[in-house]
Amino acid sequence: MNMSLKEKVKRQIDEMDDQIKVWEAKMDSAKAEAKAEYKEKLAALKAKRNDVKAKFEELSDAAEDKWEESKEIFASASDSFKEGFNKLKSLFG
Repeated sequence: MNMSLKEKVKRQIDEMDDQIKVWEAKMDSAKAEAKAEYKEKLAALKAKRNDVKAKFEELSDAAEDKWEESKEIFASASDSFKEGFNKLKSLFG
């Protein structure tokens, strides 16, 4: 099955949401000292995810060619989220 870019981005947003939920659960069981840093790192991840979702919603009704034009923006935002996720994982994983 060949997924459109729109479907791929939607799937990435869903995966980001899932990863954030996992880290929120881990934060709840973290020691008090670590919670502040956890919250800060999670807030940064959520902001990156929100940027991707905002662009997704902006383009939701756009033609496929507009999606192709935005491909690099989504790739960059996804990479930025992954970088933040890996940083969080290295600190608290």
